[in-house]
Amino acid sequence: MKLYFAIFLCFCSIRCVLGQGKSPASLTNDRISVQFKSDKKNWSVNKILVKNNGKWVNGLTPSGEYTLLYSETKPSTEPAETFEKITGGKFPEDNYHYQQQQWKESTTEVALNKAGQVYHFFPANLLIKKDELEFTQETNVATVKATWTLDPQFPNDVQVTMRLIPKKKGYFSLATPTLASVATNQMAWTSVPGYFQGNFIQKNFALAYTYGHGIPDRPVVYRERCATTLSPLISTKSGITLSVIPEPGLARDPWAKDKITQTDWHLGLSHMNRKAQLSPTLYYPVLGEPKSELNAGEEISYSFRYSLIAGDWFQAIKHAANDIYKFDETLSLRQSKQALTDRIEKMHHYLTDPKTSLWNIEEYEGKQIGAQSYLGGVVGSNKDAMKNADYGAMWMLANATNDPELKQKVLPPALNFKLVQQETKKGFFEGAIEGQYYLAKSKKFVEEWGEVVEPIALTYYVLLDMGNMLLFQPENAELKERLRLGADKLLNWQNADGSWAVAYDRKTEQELFKDIKDVRPTFYGMIVAYRLLKDEKYLKAAQKGADWFIKNAVETGTFLGVCGDARYAPDFATGQSAQALLDLYDFTKNKKYQDAAVTCAKIYTASVYTHPIASRNVKKVNGTSKEDWEISQTGLSFEHGGIFGSATRLGPIQLASHAGLFIRMYQLTGEQIFADMARSAAIGRDAFVDSKTSVASYYWQAMNKGAGPYPHHAWWQIGWITDYLLSEAALRSKGKIEFPRGFVTPKVGPHQTYGFAPGTVYGDKAKLVILEGFAVANKPAIDVITAKSTSTNSIYVVLLNNSPTPTEFGLKLDASKISNAKQIAKIEALGNEQITKTDQITIEPFGLKSLKIELR
Repeated sequence: MKLYFAIFLCFCSIRCVLGQGKSPASLTNDRISVQFKSDKKNWSVNKILVKNNGKWVNGLTPSGEYTLLYSETKPSTEPAETFEKITGGKFPEDNYHYQQQQWKESTTEVALNKAGQVYHFFPANLLIKKDELEFTQETNVATVKATWTLDPQFPNDVQVTMRLIPKKKGYFSLATPTLASVATNQMAWTSVPGYFQGNFIQKNFALAYTYGHGIPDRPVVYRERCATTLSPLISTKSGITLSVIPEPGLARDPWAKDKITQTDWHLGLSHMNRKAQLSPTLYYPVLGEPKSELNAGEEISYSFRYSLIAGDWFQAIKHAANDIYKFDETLSLRQSKQALTDRIEKMHHYLTDPKTSLWNIEEYEGKQIGAQSYLGGVVGSNKDAMKNADYGAMWMLANATNDPELKQKVLPPALNFKLVQQETKKGFFEGAIEGQYYLAKSKKFVEEWGEVVEPIALTYYVLLDMGNMLLFQPENAELKERLRLGADKLLNWQNADGSWAVAYDRKTEQELFKDIKDVRPTFYGMIVAYRLLKDEKYLKAAQKGADWFIKNAVETGTFLGVCGDARYAPDFATGQSAQALLDLYDFTKNKKYQDAAVTCAKIYTASVYTHPIASRNVKKVNGTSKEDWEISQTGLSFEHGGIFGSATRLGPIQLASHAGLFIRMYQLTGEQIFADMARSAAIGRDAFVDSKTSVASYYWQAMNKGAGPYPHHAWWQIGWITDYLLSEAALRSKGKIEFPRGFVTPKVGPHQTYGFAPGTVYGDKAKLVILEGFAVANKPAIDVITAKSTSTNSIYVVLLNNSPTPTEFGLKLDASKISNAKQIAKIEALGNEQITKTDQITIEPFGLKSLKIELR
């Protein structure tokens, strides 16, 4: 009898522990249970349980320890340490002058989390109230209070409000308590989105801190300026993800009122607590920053939430972005003032005007070569650098418009530029690229940053550019032989394990940058060679390279960028890698490449800002009133983030090369966040578009100053907009409107080339055409795509409503804009659509309607 009674008591105890009953010192619902205990002196967390598939699991090491930082004086802003590369030698090298200030800021005592007097404690007092617990601790410098409660709306979240009441003057920073830590051998994934993600600890600090090649083994404190989603997180091998999410409004607003405030530092984020235990942590205020200086009795408070989900890091990011920061809802604010297709037409004129496009013709090796002025930083440049950007877009626009200005005056010298850009002399670099830029005064090709030759530059500026041109000019034998020359060099440079070197020294031919791996889509060049040259050896090399890339990059969260002036800080090449893997899947039908592409694209969502919450608040921008959503960073990706990236000061970019890829990813996975991010980047960005040229600024900070020193960016903008719109057309028509895609473009991301071959519109073959003035909608939310039937005298008009609300509009058709057409004979609505008259058409939110216009 005693045995049965003991078993009964044990069973009741288990029921209570597993959340079926509630302890007064616990926060428990049907999803999570956070249980506290007292040793008669202090309170700590005793157990954390999360329900997964109907079973309660733990997988976290409970703690409950608090951390308070205090300093009587302002901490130093000078670097606290110096660091070396994994191969030895100073990091970063002195010639990377763009990064010197950022590295200095990132190695202060505050950033390295070494500043201040540290108070670690478990609270002594607990007051149990209805549905909440209030903990209190007295220290000699401040009183700390924390109120914990379950969130009734999001049952996997615990909401906490911290209060700090100083007892003396000084600088204070109050960390979020360590709810739990995760042992290194139990960690599956760790991330501070926008800075790093990965599944292993990296002992070399420079490699981890700068590139995210492994998790830093120090409790560094990151700024919110490059934190894309405010949610440091850790996933465990038991399937639980713990994240810490600040309440909206706590982090800095990059344009708080009437001027840029991008570099303000209100909130610190870390993957570790001060004791270097793996535990997502926030610091508020940041020690030494303005909000941290307090007088005695000057109370401050802030709120945040712990999220405990039975799911992976991607689910945690979506929760922070959508549920807390309303990313999916703020898309409803976006309304365009100019159609994207209208921008393409206007940029066409900009690019055919030598004055606005800064088009140059030079004589080199007996050829007339053409390119646009590049006034950014290039080693050795004396304001004479020239560059071409998106060769696929150049050939697409010329063919879609049939413009003789482009076909006769731009394409031939641009082709010559490409031919002389390739090294043809026998030797180590035969077939490679001499340099991205041509210096007109010194008559030589150079790389962006030093005398280096990169295998990925061979992929970009030989194989991709020549490949995209060959799609339009398959009969060009010289171009094809040059492609083969480059492909064989890339094949020759491939290592036995499938990888490539980051770069070689132009003079010594020795490998450079041995401290970093080439975790970039260099293997894409082999895909181009296989598709055009049909030789199996290139496909095998592509697969070998992709297999190495998946193991060393995708599975570990380790990527490298392609911008030499930023010492290859991770950038848009990560998104490009996802498209590279998708393209390889198309040839092999091996699902591991498709799966890796999806993972890679998910990782790239952490390069897109999801905060702060966009609003209709009016702000002054360079003397002009703008609503907050018009200039919001939310939905934009960065050139490169992390501590080295341009986003630290200049913010994200408008060049949304990933938009088409993300629409394709939405089509493939059903993950709504892909579509929301694509549309948020593409739509309603008029505040960044120069009204005279329709060219958007590159960096967010520039607002509407247009191309500025980068006139070639207009080609990239035409390229990504076309990719986005045609991807939307394929998605919304359920594949009934589809045009073949070419290769991705160097070097800004995954957008692809179109217009080299007919597509299909509801079963009919049709060629992509741009007919300015033929079909014009009177609402800027409507984008108009036109295609000409290859078998009949008909034009297809595809109407996309790029608005989150229904749009009623009128469509004006003018047959005089088409040569050899006298008038419109018939208008027919395609599919199940009903259109009775073109002056009153309504399309649902993000919907599509199509017309067939017969001419005579």
